[in-house]
Amino acid sequence: MLARIYKPAKTAMQSGTARSRDWLLEFEPSEKQVIEPLMGWTSSGDTRRQVRLHFETREEAVAYAEAHEIPYQVFEPRERKPNIRAYADNFRYDRKGLWTH
Repeated sequence: MLARIYKPAKTAMQSGTARSRDWLLEFEPSEKQVIEPLMGWTSSGDTRRQVRLHFETREEAVAYAEAHEIPYQVFEPRERKPNIRAYADNFRYDRKGLWTH
């Protein structure tokens, strides 16, 4: 069973990077999910799907996978370019774009 080691991207619901600093080790699903006919819930016999291990560095996650003989694949994160803007720029005299008020 292959494991993925990656640094998660920040969600659209947060403006900071609080939960996107750690590296995650997740297992890829080995079984298909099945919809139970009685309740309509999805289930699977794959219990490793629920495991998410957090590490501070990529090297710690790789060392853990190698120590436990887990085949892994590392996904490097894309670097974000900060888009720094001031609120006062909306009212500049030499502003690019149309005034709407």
